[in-house]
Amino acid sequence: MDNTIKHSLFFLLLGLLALGFWLSADFKTIVAGISIFLFGMLSLQQGFKFFTGGILERILRNATDNMPKRLLFGIATTTLMQSSSLLSVLVISFISAGLLDLAAGIGIIFGANIGTTTGAWLVAGFGLKVNIAGYAMPLLVFGVLLQLTKQKSYQGVGHILLGLGFLFLGIQYMKDGFDAFKGNIDLSQYAMTGMRGLLIYVLVGMVVTVIIQASGATMVLIITALASQQISYDNALALAIGSNVGTTITAVLGAFGANIKGKRLAGAHVLFNVFTGLLAIVFLQQFSWVVEFLCRHVGIAQDDYTLKLAMFHSVFNFAGVIIMLPVSGLMARLLEKVMQEKTASVDLPRFLTTSALQYPDTAVESVQQETMHLYENATHIILKAMGLHRRDVYSGQDLNVVISRYRLIGDYDIDDAYDRNIKGLYSAIIEFVSQARFTWEMKQSGRLHWLRQANLKLVEAVKGMKHLQKNLLKHNRSYNRYQTDEYDRIRYQIAMVIRELQKIKDTDVVNELPLLSLDALKGRIKEQRQAAIEIIESLIREHKISAEAGTSLLNDNSYVYDIQSNLLRMAETVFINHAADSVKAEKEFALTDHEMQEVIKPKQAIDHE
Repeated sequence: MDNTIKHSLFFLLLGLLALGFWLSADFKTIVAGISIFLFGMLSLQQGFKFFTGGILERILRNATDNMPKRLLFGIATTTLMQSSSLLSVLVISFISAGLLDLAAGIGIIFGANIGTTTGAWLVAGFGLKVNIAGYAMPLLVFGVLLQLTKQKSYQGVGHILLGLGFLFLGIQYMKDGFDAFKGNIDLSQYAMTGMRGLLIYVLVGMVVTVIIQASGATMVLIITALASQQISYDNALALAIGSNVGTTITAVLGAFGANIKGKRLAGAHVLFNVFTGLLAIVFLQQFSWVVEFLCRHVGIAQDDYTLKLAMFHSVFNFAGVIIMLPVSGLMARLLEKVMQEKTASVDLPRFLTTSALQYPDTAVESVQQETMHLYENATHIILKAMGLHRRDVYSGQDLNVVISRYRLIGDYDIDDAYDRNIKGLYSAIIEFVSQARFTWEMKQSGRLHWLRQANLKLVEAVKGMKHLQKNLLKHNRSYNRYQTDEYDRIRYQIAMVIRELQKIKDTDVVNELPLLSLDALKGRIKEQRQAAIEIIESLIREHKISAEAGTSLLNDNSYVYDIQSNLLRMAETVFINHAADSVKAEKEFALTDHEMQEVIKPKQAIDHE
């Protein structure tokens, strides 16, 4: 039904455009100007995407630790790109990946709203005062030449130059179209005054922005129409308010591919812009007075309505930010309370979103966070299958005491837990990684490859626990205390690795301690395995356990070692190698298997003595 409506509206729009082209050649010029301007915006966005292979993401991550930085980042980025759409999608994807909190995202969106006002100033103060098409030509020429190069950074700059060139060309076409249009049809005769006119033109501004999905293009259209006296100044103010509200459609559409966190940011964007629009409508006279006052003090002429419109656009956006900024934290908490994540019988991905796929670093971070999610589920299942709880294992209690407290193991359905909490997440991660079509020359692709392997190790660890569970349940209740002691030892060894990995996970990855701790843990599990084999062989020789029970214990110790090794391999990628700059150092510090054996041999010799 939704697709039918969309198709109907699309063909209706095509029909209306065709009718407009047939009725007026000047209308054709105006629409061509809008199209060229929009194409310029798309090209500009595409150009900046060439620099989102880590640069923009790192800047965004470092520019969100306080509110002034968030505002400044939103203002600067939107001013440079002349599009809040790209920034909105980027911020939504970062929030969905868990790299930003909602309060940080709201601050950036506030800054982006201020940044959008710079476009109106450029067009009103520069674009209408000179033959801007003359500046477009060299930009287009150099843009095309750079597009022919093979270096991606040059291609990105080429896209940006092409975008700016088409923006300038589109502005000139719209200006010329409205100048010619005036000779045939005078739109100013449809001017409306009073509250009725204000509300109608606000609605028109919203509809136009929703259709073209670019408030910047709407503002250029309003300014060029105002410069040609096709619309009145009062109606232009109303259209500007409407365009500000209508621009939220981009955030709403971007949130469709996001998780609940991204949807909350889109909700914040809508709340802010609607509030700002209502503020401008209710206090229009007061804002108009402030605009007149400021224009007089900065030297803007009384009849320069285009610059006065740019001033108005800035004033009510600044006012909205000033009023909403102190309550941004309250807004975030309200949205988190109202927009809650739906609970599902099967655990669903929390961080994998289609919007994250557009940016390599964001995609990597999303998989990193989702792998952490899978790790939490996997360790929960492994411990539950042994009758233990994470809260006890992660505490400072002696593990032997914890195990003795939970001597009997319950019949835990590990197959059902795997289907609910592992299978779907693992499948989603593999599918997401396969969709990330980055060239293998990029470091992000290598990182995704290792993360995929880390997830495989987690799945193998859970499956190893499934094989171990059968004998663990069978022999845990044995009357042979030697046998039960060995299975308690098995529980201890797995729980110990999970506890130590949690410590490594919580340690700062900048220093060398986590990596050295992991090497020490590798050595420890090799020692434990060798010691377990010797103990089991001794118990069999001394007839304290049967040969059959001893064989089962030896097999189960192999499962234990596999579980531990898989968890350690996962930790190397997820907990240690997460800091990409330290990969080389990690390789230098990490011990090879041969070196590990050399470390263990002297200790074993001492133990035998």
